[in-house]
Amino acid sequence: MGRKWNNIKEKKASKDANTSKVYAKFGVEIYVVAKKGEPDPESNRALKVVLERAKTYNVPKAIIDRALEKAKGSGDENYVELRYEGFGPSGSMIVVDALTNNVNRTAPLVRSTFSKNGGNMGVSGSVTYMFDPTAVIGVEGKTADEVMELLIEADLDVRDVLEEDEAVIVYAEPDQFHAVQEAFRGAGITEFTVAELTLLPQNYVALPEDAQAQFEKLIDALEELDDVQQVYHNVDSEE
Repeated sequence: MGRKWNNIKEKKASKDANTSKVYAKFGVEIYVVAKKGEPDPESNRALKVVLERAKTYNVPKAIIDRALEKAKGSGDENYVELRYEGFGPSGSMIVVDALTNNVNRTAPLVRSTFSKNGGNMGVSGSVTYMFDPTAVIGVEGKTADEVMELLIEADLDVRDVLEEDEAVIVYAEPDQFHAVQEAFRGAGITEFTVAELTLLPQNYVALPEDAQAQFEKLIDALEELDDVQQVYHNVDSEE
């Protein structure tokens, strides 16, 4: 399971390289989630998740506040949540989550991005059955044993706790996201290296060098699309 965090970390590093686009996407996501419920994270748990994740990407407070203010009434943009599934080189599997105010624009863009970069779109359900929704929360300054003891005291039975790259990573059920964070906060830990609700593949595949290069080009192209919020895949980046 250890390689799962590495893939998330690489995705974070890729996004960090283009912060203006990342911040813009977070602005849209915060607006949509706040507009759908309440613009208060204490009463809107989905919003609280997004804000926790935004914090790990160092999204400026001004961008967050602007999105929340827009959701309180001044914004009238309507966004649709879409999920696309497809295949990359050598049978690699990819899931793309998007937020768009123009479905007729987004679907052809995602499809053409797949086809231009050695992939192809699949039908709904062709890929996601191989991925598990997962809460991933990471902290520093603790050992895996210390974190496990902390979670046991909080009566939390999570999927796994691993020490990876100077951090301890907790893999949990999605509905345990807030409970795990509260357990950490109860122990005085308020900073997280990762705080994601994500899709993790049940199995990873390793690609040959030429296919790996093409795959990375495809992933980069998908993440560059303005409407695309998240891209998940099953390629083992450590190989």
